[in-house]
Amino acid sequence: MMIGVDPHKGSHTATAIDATETALGELGVRSGAGQVERLLVWAGWFAERTWAVEGAGGLGYLLAQPLVAAGEHVVDVQPKLAARVGLLATGATNKNDPNDARSVAIAALRSPAVKEVAAQDHTAVMNLWAKRHRDLSRHRMRLACRLHAGLCELVPGGIPGEIGAAQAARLLDEVEPHGAVATARHELALELVADLGRLDAQLRNTNKRIAAAVAASKTTTTELFGVGPIVAALVIGDSGDVSRFASRDHFAADNATAPIEVSCGPRKIHRPSRPGNRGSTTPSTWSPSPRSVCPTATGAPTTTARSPRPRPPRRRCGRSNAASATPSTPSRNSTLGAPRRRPQRAREGKQKTTPRPA
Repeated sequence: MMIGVDPHKGSHTATAIDATETALGELGVRSGAGQVERLLVWAGWFAERTWAVEGAGGLGYLLAQPLVAAGEHVVDVQPKLAARVGLLATGATNKNDPNDARSVAIAALRSPAVKEVAAQDHTAVMNLWAKRHRDLSRHRMRLACRLHAGLCELVPGGIPGEIGAAQAARLLDEVEPHGAVATARHELALELVADLGRLDAQLRNTNKRIAAAVAASKTTTTELFGVGPIVAALVIGDSGDVSRFASRDHFAADNATAPIEVSCGPRKIHRPSRPGNRGSTTPSTWSPSPRSVCPTATGAPTTTARSPRPRPPRRRCGRSNAASATPSTPSRNSTLGAPRRRPQRAREGKQKTTPRPA
């Protein structure tokens, strides 16, 4: 028994089908605190059921995770897979919630590669705190730049190098502003110092929580040289569960470190792929090119070098009737020393051009 769910922001629609893709029932519930209880009561009539939620990691997250916590078997169906089922359907093809839920159920029933939804663990915790650390660091950098600019308008030279809240506070205590403009700048700088100190405290608290989450996950990533709790949380949080990838090449393609083949005739070039919406700090797993391992010796011929092209002879743009003071270059077939003359072509029906002044 497969129950397909088409989730939305305000409501969810569920449709149950059997092995022959026959619809046995449907239910629409409003999004709210009691949505899971209503769905479980309705699905109590179906034994050995499996829930197929479209986009269980996105819009259907708040429905899929409570179902998993309740002990239900839930699978994730990609929206493009359900859209293909709806496109190839021979029956009702209207775009509505019951038909979409039935398409989700059919896609989960017939597709052998649906992903099973599992309860989130320490990976999601590290991802949340890593994003929090990234946002706080960027906000602190903006505040530090504004404080640098404000101190340069109050104190000649400002504070060189990295700035801290305590250092800026000591410098502002020694400044005595004169005038309304200087007083306003001094007050604004004091507020920026207070904001900078509050962000430093939040960053320290976030670092402690990240270290606790990394220690609770019992990961061995921190055993690598140069990898601490912050880097481990960023890598593990962005990568997620790596067991969902079939091979190392699929993982490299996901984090935008796999090269892309660029073919031009018989010659094939591999260049690294450009990162997409989310950047990746995971190192590349692609083997290095033989050219990078064995560099070409100095002076040795290469296949990519271009031979210099001979310059074409410089031609004059137009014919001049005036005599030139510089003799022309002799041609190859002419006698040595004899000037080369251009053939005079008679043009009928055209007016002669006026000679240019010398």
